[in-house]
Amino acid sequence: MTKRVVLIGHPVSHSLSGAMQQAAFDALGVDATYELWDRPPIELPDAVAELRGDDYLGANLTIPHKERVVPLVDRLTEEAHATGAVNTLTREGKRLVGHNTDVVGFRTALDRLVGKQKMPKQAVVLGAGGGARAVIFGLITEGFQRIIVFNRHLHRGEGMVKHFARSAAHMELRAMPWHESIIEAELSKSKVLVNATSIGLVGDETPIPGEVIPPELLVLDLIYSRTRLLRDAEAAGCTVMDGELMLLHQGAAAFTLWTGQPAPLEVMQAKLAEARAGGLRSAEGEPAGAVASAASSSGGI
Repeated sequence: MTKRVVLIGHPVSHSLSGAMQQAAFDALGVDATYELWDRPPIELPDAVAELRGDDYLGANLTIPHKERVVPLVDRLTEEAHATGAVNTLTREGKRLVGHNTDVVGFRTALDRLVGKQKMPKQAVVLGAGGGARAVIFGLITEGFQRIIVFNRHLHRGEGMVKHFARSAAHMELRAMPWHESIIEAELSKSKVLVNATSIGLVGDETPIPGEVIPPELLVLDLIYSRTRLLRDAEAAGCTVMDGELMLLHQGAAAFTLWTGQPAPLEVMQAKLAEARAGGLRSAEGEPAGAVASAASSSGGI
């Protein structure tokens, strides 16, 4: 019987995960299909319940469901529990297990960005959605000592900081108001900047003006295109990276969870490159157009 894997989001029409995962299934002879389910939040419980059927291997979750799905599953892995966000589901009989493979994807990207130099200890994170939660947990477990969070709605940033209070007890983790002067001051003390908002996903918007970016910063934008933020940062003398490597490795980790097989990374990367060449920029159905503006203001990635 052909197995099914689904991506549940709202919207999902711009997803690259479908092409990437289907190519991986086909390359290894896994009899499975990857489907896109556009489900608004009110329909999420029914969609998750359906996944308990024997014809499903599991699912991915994306905006706006990564946090909403947490109470709907039977068990959370360490990363999912620690972040309070789930992007991958697997089945154990009729039970559903929530995973967060964004964490391993982020760690891989951070290691590549830092390169051979010593891992920094200070970072600024823009955003407070599911992607930002994976970033924060990744930074904490990499030994960062000071992380400052900026989100358009301060209360959402503060809520995320409160969630990590216990795991970040040994360090400074704070949410600050989104003001350019405050962001500029914090960037001058930091070595890493991560954009986990969707600002820049469409058009040529940037979350912060180029003139506040100091040189020699390590800048990661979870959007996987050459955004204005990355162009401005590069012009300022920074080392930059987009979100493709994180997307690839979170997808590879999910593939292994569903199939028990190592993911064919080269096949998946080639499919991503093909999709990027076709002009797609968004990861896992991240919002585009007017929806993106709304999501960015709420800190979604």
